[in-house]
Amino acid sequence: MSLPSYPDASYPSHPGQSAGGHDPYGGPAPARTNGFAVAALVLGLVACLFFWTIVGGLLLGLLAVVFGVVAALRTRQGRAPRRAMAIVGAAFGALGLIGSAIVLVLAVSVFDSQKFQDFQDCVEQADSRAAEDRCSEDFVDDLTG
Repeated sequence: MSLPSYPDASYPSHPGQSAGGHDPYGGPAPARTNGFAVAALVLGLVACLFFWTIVGGLLLGLLAVVFGVVAALRTRQGRAPRRAMAIVGAAFGALGLIGSAIVLVLAVSVFDSQKFQDFQDCVEQADSRAAEDRCSEDFVDDLTG
């Protein structure tokens, strides 16, 4: 009984490709995928979905922008495909980053306001759950009215 024969590694696997995985003209074969572009797109989409959190918007948005720029530079040099995916990922990352920065500025301005200090004082002096609820209602009315 004989074992099945496998192709020898010294033979090219695709027509027009040499045995070492390079093209016949001596340069390295271009990558068929661009991991940075895929990472930029995924991180950008997640940053847009979770822009209201610090980690989701700021961190993931910044990573998406960086990966998108790196991927776009690799496509410009001809080392990787999917330039549009890299640009879209960077754009989504920038949107998540901007949205998260706006939420952060609004949150800091609310928590640093006199109205919030009054709310905290009211809650500390409240002696029942109903009084705490009334403090919350007054705070929301102060913010919206």
